[in-house]
Amino acid sequence: MQPWQPLLDWWFGPETAAAEVAAARHGLWFGKRDSQDREARERFAPLVEQALAGQLPSWQTEAEGWLGHILLLDQLPRMIFRDTPRAFAGDARAQVLVQQGLAQGWERQLAPIQQVFVYLVLEHAEDLALQDQAVARFEQLLAQADAGERELFAGFLDYAEQHQRVIARFARFPHRNLILGRESTDEELQFLQQPGSRF
Repeated sequence: MQPWQPLLDWWFGPETAAAEVAAARHGLWFGKRDSQDREARERFAPLVEQALAGQLPSWQTEAEGWLGHILLLDQLPRMIFRDTPRAFAGDARAQVLVQQGLAQGWERQLAPIQQVFVYLVLEHAEDLALQDQAVARFEQLLAQADAGERELFAGFLDYAEQHQRVIARFARFPHRNLILGRESTDEELQFLQQPGSRF
């Protein structure tokens, strides 16, 4: 078994159809539960630390290892280090990793639902060019989706567009300011009073 397989099994489960995977794993992916954060920490914290330290080059030799490496840098820190600056510690490295893999076409070897977590790295970036790239990639996923899964991928695209609009307006995510010790502007504070402003 490849070293990244337990992580991919945990993250995506045994289902294969995108809608089934998303239905079964949505709570893990986008829920905020102490039990899930604890499980992520207990099972994968050492790997996350290795990824953050740049110690997993062997994971960058094929598409699924690339995906696992991305999860360790982008998704797992947001669980393991939730509400601390380290939640975003892997973002810059993940962005580089994503661009390297996209240049090699590795995303084409992944299922569409797996590709979502490649493009979420771009969606998490406080960089408008990367946000634009994220929206374009999610548009492609929607265009290629089967009729029964168009609603799912339309939702991912809508969320990407929401992130893009925030970065276009503020050049950063205001909801991260408190965690990262950044001072919010009056406009950002007003924005944060709106529903849905904190993702």
